[in-house]
Amino acid sequence: MKILLVSLLPFLKKYKWYLFWGIIFIIISNFFSIYPAQLVRKGFDLLTLKLKDYENANPEIKQNLKYEVFELVMWYALGILASALLKGIFLYGVRQAIIVMSRHIEFEQKNQLFEKILSLSQKNLRRYHTGDFMARLTEDIGNVRMFTGPGIMYSINTITLFFMVLTTMLYVNWELTLIVMLPLPLLSYLIYYVHSKIIQQSQLVQKELSAISSYTQEVYSGIRTIRAYNKENLFYSNFLNFTTKFKEKSLYLAKIDAFFFPIIQFLIGLSTILAVGYGGIKVYQENITVGNIAEFIMYVYLLTWPIASLGWVTSLTQKAAASQERINQILSIKPDIQFPSQSKPIQNMNIDIQNLTFIYEESGIKALDNLNLKIQEGESIGIVGATGSGKTTLMALLTRLYDPQNGSIIIDNQELKNYSKQEIRKNISIVPQDVFLFSDTIENNIKFGCPDATEEEIIEAAKFSAVYEDIMALPKQFKTLVGERGVTLSGGQKQRIAIARAYLKKAKLLLLDDCLSAVDTITEEKIIQKLQHFSGQKNTLLIASHRLSIMPKMNRIIFLKKGNITETGTHEELMQLNGQYAKLFNAQN
Repeated sequence: MKILLVSLLPFLKKYKWYLFWGIIFIIISNFFSIYPAQLVRKGFDLLTLKLKDYENANPEIKQNLKYEVFELVMWYALGILASALLKGIFLYGVRQAIIVMSRHIEFEQKNQLFEKILSLSQKNLRRYHTGDFMARLTEDIGNVRMFTGPGIMYSINTITLFFMVLTTMLYVNWELTLIVMLPLPLLSYLIYYVHSKIIQQSQLVQKELSAISSYTQEVYSGIRTIRAYNKENLFYSNFLNFTTKFKEKSLYLAKIDAFFFPIIQFLIGLSTILAVGYGGIKVYQENITVGNIAEFIMYVYLLTWPIASLGWVTSLTQKAAASQERINQILSIKPDIQFPSQSKPIQNMNIDIQNLTFIYEESGIKALDNLNLKIQEGESIGIVGATGSGKTTLMALLTRLYDPQNGSIIIDNQELKNYSKQEIRKNISIVPQDVFLFSDTIENNIKFGCPDATEEEIIEAAKFSAVYEDIMALPKQFKTLVGERGVTLSGGQKQRIAIARAYLKKAKLLLLDDCLSAVDTITEEKIIQKLQHFSGQKNTLLIASHRLSIMPKMNRIIFLKKGNITETGTHEELMQLNGQYAKLFNAQN
């Protein structure tokens, strides 16, 4: 609870006027909730007096009394109706203040958390699953919103209404007040207990629902493989197990939920019986009037929901506190990579890598070990090596997704860490091993790194990556939607669209991380020719690949083994050396 309040204090302070007017409107609306009970009491008492007069009156006076009674009933009815109308108006104001405040806080929290997630380094991102971030952005922030909205609203309403009603009841008759209030604490406890059980079971139901969603998504993604291996019946059987568990837990939740309203109704009825029974004795003793009994019954119904809501609000607050703590876990992460806000521009792409060492903290694997490498602007460098030799890690360090434990990367006579994030990412384009396309049109995927690109520039990029003809063969061409993660395209098409996207950015350094693995040899040759032209324009090209057919076109080749350069030179030089590169190249041919 302490974590929740401290974390939300800046938001509540920012929107204090919403909260202030919300409290004012709650007090006013509660006044109009109480006032009808007093009108009913006065109406009952006046009617009782009029009835006594009616019994002893002559026929002419009786007729006049009928009109008076009718007039009184009409005025009190209008008073009750007006109170209900005014209460509704101020309740609208309450919701416009406090619920709107909660939506503003939700909006800011979501933006704050999403911005924080975007700023996390690769090391921090690897600690969490995608589902963890999704849960915090949706369910956890939703739980906090329920506290800052309905939670605060009902808490203030409960406190103000309870004291206003209790004060009025004690003023009328303190003994009857104590008798009527006896079942209400029990009601609050039972509601809290039942609601806690409902929350626990709801979480189990939600867990089963998440499992169904995850399983369905996996089946959908792998439907081709499932059909190819004739495993439809197996996966249907597994799905049936998931849905059966979900059904059982949902039915048990419904059974618990069924106790909620009967408990409320029973204890309300008990308080009403006590009010009528003990009140009747007091009326007989002439300590109170019949109108007071009717008044007390209305007060009982007024207090029922606020008392009952205590259990609900308590559970809601506990959930919100736990969710806010989970949100704070992400917000409190300090970035392990610090970028200066501004830096001088990169004029040339002369790269000097000195004594570079990098170890993955999660696994302890040393990916690079005292690596030294110099790259001149306009060079095309091929990086060769077995899986785990450090190719992808080197590219991640060049884009500063990680920082090395030892050594430095110097670009244009300035350490990489001295450049701003914008300056680094503006001058470097990368096509990673695992190509990612957004669920959008091909056109928007290509111009992702250059939103202002013209149609001619997009076509040029598509031709550069030899994907233009494939796109034009599609019914909607560049306006074709590629589906989630580019599912509607082949592996080679996705890779070439990613290359077009990187090329369109016109960065000084282009990094290709084994991104031609799904491309046929004829198309690969076309792309290689374009890449040679790219590096000839004073742009630096760095290609890491397991397919060595592109390597003879590179200015220089380096062979990595366990994070070290074991061979370096042109294709011809390495073939004459007859070392690891030559053996690998001959084996592939």
